[in-house]
Amino acid sequence: MSPTLLILAAGIGSRYGGLKQADGVGPAGEAVLDYSIFDAIRAGFGKVVFVIRRDIEEDMRSIFFDKWKSKVAIDYVFQEAMDLPGSFKAPQNRAKPWGTGHAIWTARKKIKGPFAVINADDFYGREAYFLASGFFGDTDNVLRNRYALIGYRLKNTLSEHGFVSRAECRTGEANHLSGIVERLKIKRDGSRVIYQDADGKPAPISENAMVSMNFWAFMPSIFEYLGQDLLRFLAADAQSLTAEFLLPNVIDGLIRAGKVEIPVLETGGQWFGMTYREDREIVRGKLLDLVHRKEYPSPIWG
Repeated sequence: MSPTLLILAAGIGSRYGGLKQADGVGPAGEAVLDYSIFDAIRAGFGKVVFVIRRDIEEDMRSIFFDKWKSKVAIDYVFQEAMDLPGSFKAPQNRAKPWGTGHAIWTARKKIKGPFAVINADDFYGREAYFLASGFFGDTDNVLRNRYALIGYRLKNTLSEHGFVSRAECRTGEANHLSGIVERLKIKRDGSRVIYQDADGKPAPISENAMVSMNFWAFMPSIFEYLGQDLLRFLAADAQSLTAEFLLPNVIDGLIRAGKVEIPVLETGGQWFGMTYREDREIVRGKLLDLVHRKEYPSPIWG
């Protein structure tokens, strides 16, 4: 069975100021997401599932679905605040999405086999998709219900225009993930890199720290784990207008409980993203350079 690519594209993009997942920054008007789909197809992925908001359905259909449906199977699901397990109800005025863990959980009915997860507005590089497909191609990984993380060095994932959030990874024997913790408001501060700790104070972090850019390789069992943790999360925060159910917190709990093995597959490929409006021209220049080097066609969809 060919793996599925699950694309998280329901973000509001408050720091960017618009629908950044559809912003045409490539030389022929391609979005960063178009390059992700292209890379996934050439790495052997057979289906793409989008997690989107209901209000952007028509835009996503015209910009992405119609262009790619002849080359790969396309499906989508809505991430909605009211889609919760059990008898939990979201506040009527809850506008903020419930977070990455909830976004993945919403696709539980669309995916039946191995799948990778990415953000819609991040460029991960060709190597990352081949690492994921190679991982799925190892029958032992499937039989042992292993997951995997595509890892990047923090220094290669920072924005020049403001702070970012990253999940810092700790590894143990055989480079397996031993812990993961969300670090907020990371930025360069002179010669060092800092983040905001739980008390709101600046704390140092190594620029060579391994971090997650939310590129995961999962088996369908993750949906059951997410559902169980989502129930626990909602027992405390169902009426919150801002609390988020974050994937790194779920993964960290699974590792500590010894329920999953997660090797970290480090890629030396180039990452860049669209966090801020000011990132746009940098991303445009990098994509143009990749096209000039014949690493991608233009237009990307052929």
